[in-house]
Amino acid sequence: MAKRRLMILMAVLVPLCLTLGCSEYGKVDQGRVIAYDKEKGEVTLIRDKANDSQKPDYSILPPFVYKVPANKHEMGPEPKFGLRMKLDVDKSEIHIYDPATNSFRTIRFTPVSVRRDVPKDDPEVFDKAEKKAKKFPAIDAAKKTITIYSGRQKVLATFTVPDEDFVRPPYTWEAGDEVRIYYKEEGVALRMMNVSKTDIFKK
Repeated sequence: MAKRRLMILMAVLVPLCLTLGCSEYGKVDQGRVIAYDKEKGEVTLIRDKANDSQKPDYSILPPFVYKVPANKHEMGPEPKFGLRMKLDVDKSEIHIYDPATNSFRTIRFTPVSVRRDVPKDDPEVFDKAEKKAKKFPAIDAAKKTITIYSGRQKVLATFTVPDEDFVRPPYTWEAGDEVRIYYKEEGVALRMMNVSKTDIFKK
């Protein structure tokens, strides 16, 4: 119950802090996770410039590293990491963060199939027999295709990319979790909410 109250409090206060600033009591940051080191207790973000959950703008470089909360009760579910910043099926483009160059890269893809308005319980996305979401990205080495699902955009897309990009690690095509962090000392999180995996209204 205490943890649920904390999640609700953060959900209410975080947008206010982002708008008005909370420097006296601490600050709030948010972004997409591109790396998570459980042993070191560190999470690396690409910060969200827009602070808009429906139209995020992951464009702030360099990436920023936070120490996760020392008190594990102040931390939500461990974050999933990935390098995909944006999927644009209209332009057949994927925008990724490239660790090798410490910069963003736009990869043009060739669509094989694109479905829009795909809910999270669609049979191609959710395995009802196993009662869990299917794993994406789904990579077919024989056909050299990549299938990804964007829950926010409700898009299920299968495509091909140039050979030099196809050999990139699978998490290249993964969208990392969105997290919100409350801190007072730069780089040290006092609280961390995994926005992507937290339903604050779940009983």
